[in-house]
Amino acid sequence: MSSPNTADNPWPVRTVNTKIADWIHRLGQIWVEGQVTQISRRPGTRTAFLTLRDPAADISISVTCSPDLLARTEVPLTDGSHVVVLGRPSYYTGRGTLSLRISDIRPVGIGQLLLRIERLRQLLAAEGLFDPRLKRPLPFLPKSIGLISGRASAAARDVVAVATGRWSAVRFEVRDAPVQGPTAVPAILSHLAALDAHPDVEVIIIARGGGSVEDLLPFSDEALLRAVATCTTPVISAIGHEPDAPLLDLVADVRAATPTDAAKRVVPDVEAELAAIAALRRRSAHALRNWVRREAHIVDGLRARPVLARPHTLVDAEAARVGDLRRALRRDIRRRVDVEDRRIEHLSAQLGTLGPAQTLARGYAVVQRADSDQQIVGAVADMYPGARLRIRVSDGAAHATVTEGDESR
Repeated sequence: MSSPNTADNPWPVRTVNTKIADWIHRLGQIWVEGQVTQISRRPGTRTAFLTLRDPAADISISVTCSPDLLARTEVPLTDGSHVVVLGRPSYYTGRGTLSLRISDIRPVGIGQLLLRIERLRQLLAAEGLFDPRLKRPLPFLPKSIGLISGRASAAARDVVAVATGRWSAVRFEVRDAPVQGPTAVPAILSHLAALDAHPDVEVIIIARGGGSVEDLLPFSDEALLRAVATCTTPVISAIGHEPDAPLLDLVADVRAATPTDAAKRVVPDVEAELAAIAALRRRSAHALRNWVRREAHIVDGLRARPVLARPHTLVDAEAARVGDLRRALRRDIRRRVDVEDRRIEHLSAQLGTLGPAQTLARGYAVVQRADSDQQIVGAVADMYPGARLRIRVSDGAAHATVTEGDESR
């Protein structure tokens, strides 16, 4: 036994089983919680057999006890009963099997169940799983509706009947699952994952009729609640009736009071929708007619205004004004021209009176030197003997030569 374990020195099966048994037996007595399944009482034997199953996982353990222990329980045990047991793990080396030999069994009462549900509710609320902001909206008319319910249950029939009555073309993906007992949660989890991954399913309904607190325990299971919270498809909880309130109602995107209410929430009533469409069409037609009448009245008012009824009036008035301005402009121009003409005549007369021609006409003459510069002679000294002169009178000019000068006055 103390020699090393190698390929050349292997342990026999008895040694392995003995070592395993030693380790398991060191665990001692433990309290275990679970659901009872497969109770077997064999008459004439000193041992009763049952299976204790974890309600949140597909895990179980074999349990043995005295038949008297089962008979002494305060509440008769049945499949699905929630219990707490005190036992010692035993490993049978002959068959290599593990079982739990119990010496005490206590059914979990409603008060304890409610307390545990309340603790779980507080935990999930603290994590934010009930936050309204996480709720997904329901589609108006889903392609297909996933339905998880008991096989041939009244809840499933109600959902399908009400939904098809409201909209005959509605499609369902129905999945049958136990809705109470130890196998309910694993089955519902499996169907929920499959429907959530289905490409056509746009909403999932989990439906069940009413029941006791113990019957509705699967719908307050932590594993199921977390799975619903992580779904990408909107989930409707339709568990029991109005007074029933499993925690699934708080995690689901929509809580329906009954399975019938769930069908009404997810499927629109075709007759009501058609009536609403007809009413909207009537209202829109009435609104359009009123708008046309109102706009026509505005147009008639605009057309009745003088500027539109007789549009040439404004043009004619402006044309007359332009004509008056043109006539006034011509009148002013003629008046100005006449005034300037008279002024020119007056200036011309003044110029003629003051000009050299009038002076020459009165007998005066203009004497200029006949040389190249034609300088006007203004003194006797300029008319030296021999100087050639040009003498201009009123009707012409003549040339002369100075022979003699006279400076006397």
